Amino acid sequence: MSTGRPYDNSSRAEAARLTRRRIIEAAREMLLLQGYHATSVIELAAAAGVSAQTVYNAVGGKAQVVKAVYDVLLVGDDDPVAMPDRPEFRAMSLAPDRESFLQAYAALCATIYRRTGALLGVLLAQGAGGDQGLRDFVATIDAERRAGNTNVIAALEEAHGLHARIDRGALTDILWTITAPEIYDRFVRRCGWTHEQYAAWLGEAFIATFERAAQFEPAQQGSVPPAAGSAAG
Repeated sequence: MSTGRPYDNSSRAEAARLTRRRIIEAAREMLLLQGYHATSVIELAAAAGVSAQTVYNAVGGKAQVVKAVYDVLLVGDDDPVAMPDRPEFRAMSLAPDRESFLQAYAALCATIYRRTGALLGVLLAQGAGGDQGLRDFVATIDAERRAGNTNVIAALEEAHGLHARIDRGALTDILWTITAPEIYDRFVRRCGWTHEQYAAWLGEAFIATFERAAQFEPAQQGSVPPAAGSAAG
């Protein structure tokens, strides 16, 4: 019968986490300074004070490193907590009405782009070129953003209701489009808007979108809308 104490690997896990964090921080600085295409795993390893194999083991290849940098910037830390479970997302459900909810969502979007905007500006400006990893990264964050838009619509419906006949798919399309990082980049970097101005515009766009969706609900199947100038009913 063994009388030895259970093996405690917490110190090793913490060391691995710190190494990963150091790699991600070095990658963030390099990407902002010289962009995606000029950054290599070998240079990153040297900057982080580790071997190239450690980079691969701790994070992955260059595309995985970029995604890891983006994910940390997105939420503000490297804790393994999904965005829908974070306080800033869940706080939207506590908004007293639909308008306040949408303004809170706009503020959240502005906060996210305040964190990620510089990185995305560099990556998107350079273009993917022939790099499949960068193309996959752009496709992945687009899909994740669309999933986030879908979650917001579901949270809004749970908190304040949403007419059954409103086209959720069309609403998702609109939110996915107006929350695109390219639009933030145009307003803030290229036009000189502040983050607060962007958040205010986005909140107004959200509110107008939902008001229009409620006003122009899809017609019932088989019905014929009245001709222009005719009396309905």
